[in-house]
Amino acid sequence: MSVTVYSTPTCPWCTRVKDYLNYKEIKFNEINVAENREGAMEMIRKSGQRGVPVVDIDGNIVIGFNQTEIDRLLSIKHWCN
Repeated sequence: MSVTVYSTPTCPWCTRVKDYLNYKEIKFNEINVAENREGAMEMIRKSGQRGVPVVDIDGNIVIGFNQTEIDRLLSIKHWCN
């Protein structure tokens, strides 16, 4: 499973997403779009959004901290493994 979180250091919802994934023991790659222009452009290309957080779970994009959608995507991936 590949999980990427596009975030900024000052975003409280980004912190909540990362804390939640850590709580669920899900490994993820974090891209700080405030410092990484290529990462920011990748996020915009994938999601059409400029706001954070954006979570990419195996190519499925979740905008914001949508716990229900994150859980749905993570459980689907866990069942497939």
